[in-house]
Formats: sequence, structure tokens, C-alpha cells
Amino acid sequence: MYIRNEDTICAPATIPGTGAISVIRVSGPDALTIADKVVTCRKGSISEADGYTLKFGVIYNIIDNCNSNDCDALSNKSFKHIIDEVLVSVFRAPHSYTGENSVEISCHASSYIVSEIMSLLYAAGARAAEPGEFTQRAFLNGKMDLAQAEAVADVIASQNAAAHRIAFKQMKGGFSSELRGMRSELLELVSLMELELDFSEEEVEFADRTRLDSLLEQIIAHVSRLIDSFRLGNAIKNGVPVAIAGATNTGKSTLLNALLGEDRAIVSDVHGTTRDTVEETLNIDGILFRFIDTAGLRETTEVVEQIGIQRTFKKIGEASIVLGMIDLTRDFESTCETIRSIVDKVDFTCQKLVFLLNKTDISEVNKNVTTENYIVSYIDSKLVESNNNYNDKGEVKIIPISAKTGAGLSDLRSYLAFSQRDLLGDSDTTLVTNQRHAQALSDARTSLLRVREGLAAGLPTDLAAQDIREAIYHLGSIVGEISTDEVLGNIFRNFCIGK
Repeated sequence: MYIRNEDTICAPATIPGTGAISVIRVSGPDALTIADKVVTCRKGSISEADGYTLKFGVIYNIIDNCNSNDCDALSNKSFKHIIDEVLVSVFRAPHSYTGENSVEISCHASSYIVSEIMSLLYAAGARAAEPGEFTQRAFLNGKMDLAQAEAVADVIASQNAAAHRIAFKQMKGGFSSELRGMRSELLELVSLMELELDFSEEEVEFADRTRLDSLLEQIIAHVSRLIDSFRLGNAIKNGVPVAIAGATNTGKSTLLNALLGEDRAIVSDVHGTTRDTVEETLNIDGILFRFIDTAGLRETTEVVEQIGIQRTFKKIGEASIVLGMIDLTRDFESTCETIRSIVDKVDFTCQKLVFLLNKTDISEVNKNVTTENYIVSYIDSKLVESNNNYNDKGEVKIIPISAKTGAGLSDLRSYLAFSQRDLLGDSDTTLVTNQRHAQALSDARTSLLRVREGLAAGLPTDLAAQDIREAIYHLGSIVGEISTDEVLGNIFRNFCIGK
């Protein structure tokens, strides 16, 4: 993104379409004078107004270059007509979102009105803002750091209470504060280590090795916790991934459609209808879930279907919750085979497994009981094999349902919401939700681990200091203390225009 801070920019800040109110933002060194050219105020001018004040005015279809105090705009009715009556919010630098002089024009939400006002702003000297340019200017003017700027987009995009809570905390600087604390401690240590190099001939030791070792362990543990939180944070932001797995024609697509309340996935009696994954999100009790309908599991020689089955196994591995669909009308041997194929792909240390016994409306009762018993016994045997304690490591739930009639689906929704109840908590624990941040943290940890290994092996101080500087660099890249125009462009071009 080409940065031109000397320009005055403008853009609608509200989504296009007919509505009650639209807001148009103007920011830059000439924002107030440009607004004066476009808006004729009843009393005084915008450029003379105090910050944090509102001005009522009229916008005509020509630019009014006269001073509203010296001429009566209404005297020229024969030459111009009214576009709209507006309210103008005035913000003076540095006390604005961008840190610059800014105005926000509130008008009626007519596409015609917004278009006309934008044309007048262009004619008066403003240019169209690029995506995210208002927030980029806020970052460049020191109103927020880069992590906070990215959180602005997350707040706008949040679709549930948990995602909003995490994004808002990051926007207020909670995550940034943790990073700056770690960078400050590392900077102090690397300064002392480099001071030792300046006095190497005198063999002076400024950096306490005991303290260095202790601090390294603390920061490595802190960074590791943040990295580990990304799985949960990403689930909250983009939806808890829920894979629907099972044999062909067991009702997986029917279940997805029933949960969504619409025909999203194709349902057919033909085996292998679903060849690829279908993903849809659903908000259940304030938590966003991302349901993934997968290709049916079966033996096949069809190449495309085989690819779909491999993707099914991949999605099972990536999911936080696996819904194993069991058709109670199938023969017991094939049912057991499906159960085994699903259980064998689940990691009970980090995944929850739910078996849905489908078609209870037409199945025999004894099949229900027999299937439940086999599921429990097989899982118990697998956990014993792997020396895992089920109660501590994983969770399995068995819910009888009918995807066709809707029976049992309320129990499924309740369980899903209950299983992720911690996501709605008011915990102050920081969660990483951004892939760029997770990668930078991973790079920082790699550098710190090299420091620990180097010090243990007795490597020279200058080598350890270099690795610490690398860790500082990676942590600083998250908040934008180290950044490039390319990085900034990649981040802000994904923002909506007007923000």
C-alpha cells in the first residue's frame, strides 16, 4: 500500500444500501476546510468548530466556496438544489481515531445521496481512501500498535460473544502489553550481555547467569502457552471446527441441513454423493461452530471418491469435535468397522468425540443398546492400549438422533454449547487468534530455545546475544515495532473500506 499521509481521504464508513443513516469519513490535514466547502452550516464553520462537537448543515449540489458567515447560501436557490441535511462530527488532531483532523458526515442512507456527497468531497480536494487506510493512519500516527490495528478488523468481523471478547481485549492492548513486557526483559539482558563483550579483556560478567536461565525458562513457557492457545483462539474466531464423519448414506448431509435449517448439502440415496467437504457456520448459544460435512467412509476404487475420503481423515484430525454418524439400520459388522475407523483417527488428548446413533425413528431398540456397548468397549480398549485415562484426556458422548425427523438434535446442540462453555468465560487469559502472530511467536521460541541450548553448551556470549536479538525482533514484528510497507500492505488491504 502506497502511504500518502499528506493526502486527505474520504470513504463511506457504513455498508452501502438503503437505510436510515449513512456515515462518511474524512481524515487528513485539509479535512475541516474540505468539509467547509461541501457543507453549508447554519451557524459558524466547521473549520472553526471545537473538537468533539456536532454541526448541523446543508449540502447542495455545488461546492460552496464562500464563507457561510459572509454569504447566505439560501440566496442562491435558483442555481443549486439541496442534496441533504446532515450532521457533521468534528474531531481535531491528535484527538481522533486517525490522529488527524477528521470529520464524519451523517446523512440519509440513500445510495444517491452518498454518491453525490462523495463526488463533492473529491471535487473539493479529497481522494478515495484505500481499504484499511483510516486504521493504517491510526497505526502510523501512534494511536495504536499493529496488533491492536488487526484487532479492529477482528472486532468488526466477530460473529459471537467469545470472538468479540477476545478481539476487544486485544484492541485495548492486553496482548501488546504482554509482548512488550517480554521484549523489555530480553532487551535488558541482551544489553548486559553486549556490555560484557565491550569489557571482554577484563572478564567482567554483567549478566547474571542464574537470572538469565530463569528468565529464559519463564519467557519460553509464556511464549509456548501463547502458541498453544492459537488452536482455541482460532476456533473462537473462525468457529469451533466440527467434523461430521461416517460411512456413506448414514445421514451426514441430512444432519447438516437439519442443523442449518436449509438444504445446504446435497442429499441422495446414491453412495458417494458427497465427494468433497462442505463447510457452514452456526451460532449456538453465543458460540460459533464450523460444521464440516465430509465424504462417506467406504472401500472404493473410484479415484475422486478416494481423494474425498483422504480429505475426510484430514478434517477429522483438524477438528476440535468429531461427530461420528452411525446408521442403526446397517448390519452390526459394518457398523463396528465404521466405529473403529473413526475412533482410530481421533486424538483423545485434544479432541472430543460424539457418536450420533442415527435413524432411531426406524431402527430396532436392541441395535441402539448393542451399538452403544460396542462403542464404549472399543474406546476403553484403545485408551488402555495407549495408556490414556479417558476421564482426564478425552471425552466421548453417545446421542441417539433422527436427522430426518429432528429427534435428538436439541440434545446435540445443548451438548455442543456445553462442551465449549469455557469460551464464553470472562477469563483474562490471552488467546492468540491471528496466524501471523502465531508464526512470529513460533519463530521467537525457536530463537530462545537456541539461546538455552547454546548457554548450556558453553557457547560464546555474542552468539547467545544474537539469538536473543532475533527473538526480540520476532516479538516486535507482532506489534509493529519492526515492520515493512509490504507487511502493512498485506494486513490493511483485507480491511473494509471506510475503516
